[in-house]
Amino acid sequence: MSRFLIEVPHENTKEACERAIQVFLESGSHFVTNADWGCHDDEHKAWFVVDLDNKEEAMTLLPPLFRHDAKIIALEKFTMEDLEGTMERHND
Repeated sequence: MSRFLIEVPHENTKEACERAIQVFLESGSHFVTNADWGCHDDEHKAWFVVDLDNKEEAMTLLPPLFRHDAKIIALEKFTMEDLEGTMERHND
């Protein structure tokens, strides 16, 4: 299983915020209903982290209205031992 950060933007209007929050809360998905929101800090996005098999599976969690603009980012952790190999890959 992989870990993904899902970021879902919406427009910077009161109506857009209310619509996004309502759609997320009504989705029925435990992941989606527990999203974190940045609206009160003028960052009109929702975020949540999920453990799933792939990005396609992560996309299916989202309400269809928000799939087009969503960003799904594969997350990973690094150790000191990983550092050398990581730097070599970035120097290619």
